Amino acid sequence: MIEHVDYKALVVEEKDAGVFVSSIKTLNTKSLPDGEVLIKVAYSSVNYKDALSITGNKGVTKSYPHTPGIDSSGVVEYSTDSRFSKGDEVIVTGYDLGMNTAGGYGQYIRVPSEWVVKLPKGLSLKEAMILGTAGFTAGISVSRLTQLVKREDGPVLVSGATGGVGSVALALLSKLGYQTIAISGKETEHEFLIKLGASLVLTRADFQEVDKRPILSAKYAGAIDTVGGPILENILKSLLPLGAVTTCGSVSSTQLNMTVFPFILRGITLIGISAQNYPTALRSGLWDKLANEWKLDSLFDIYSEISMNQIEQAVESILAGKLKGRTIVSLQD
Repeated sequence: MIEHVDYKALVVEEKDAGVFVSSIKTLNTKSLPDGEVLIKVAYSSVNYKDALSITGNKGVTKSYPHTPGIDSSGVVEYSTDSRFSKGDEVIVTGYDLGMNTAGGYGQYIRVPSEWVVKLPKGLSLKEAMILGTAGFTAGISVSRLTQLVKREDGPVLVSGATGGVGSVALALLSKLGYQTIAISGKETEHEFLIKLGASLVLTRADFQEVDKRPILSAKYAGAIDTVGGPILENILKSLLPLGAVTTCGSVSSTQLNMTVFPFILRGITLIGISAQNYPTALRSGLWDKLANEWKLDSLFDIYSEISMNQIEQAVESILAGKLKGRTIVSLQD
């Protein structure tokens, strides 16, 4: 039998008139949802989806009160699945964690065993959350893009390059020997982007204006796009023949307002990326690659660490587009 314990969690509650209020509360593990694995959380992280959940976006979280946090790393306390034992260090990202299932902004989570990945050798629990969903998304993006675009094909763009996905993707591509060009609206962060491996930094304004021409001059072999909207449209129109783009974000827009001419005339490819729905069977392999073959020397240069009571401030920053790199949350006492 498992012994239930009290723990602290950030809880978001819906008040009258659609007002959402966050506070740190003491809960008990018996209130956690059903699942085969109980985990004591060491670290979580701050992602755009967490910000939406905290501010009451019903497209992300349907009912409140709720504890967000789509990322977590920690230690197994109890498991009814023989694949996991007490003391195992593990990672949980994606699926429904932090959306409609109590997430990593609590010191304990209980989840289905298929959501759980053992921490690979080569990564600490902290490093796993410096990567988190953002780094995992970047890893999927790089994996898919490099199947179609080779180093010798030409330069590769990374949009939203100071963000969580963009900064890790930029560093990964640079580590793999690609010539990378960063797109960023933060003029004060060019040095940060060059340090991550960008050979050139272009301003967001260079790509943000709507260009109604069906096709533009071909300049880039590929891209990892994290923002969508006109930036994605202009990237697609500027690809070299047989170029490819991965896309994983829609903070600019969910719409693509362009013709099919770049796809037909240049044979380009658009690849959608979803870390949330990435197949369970492939997760361990990608985490192992991020821990070893693809492990970044710059990992500790792209993060800041906060406590649970600083999450709301970080959420305000991410919604304002001011958060740089990765922000991890320590849940340890």
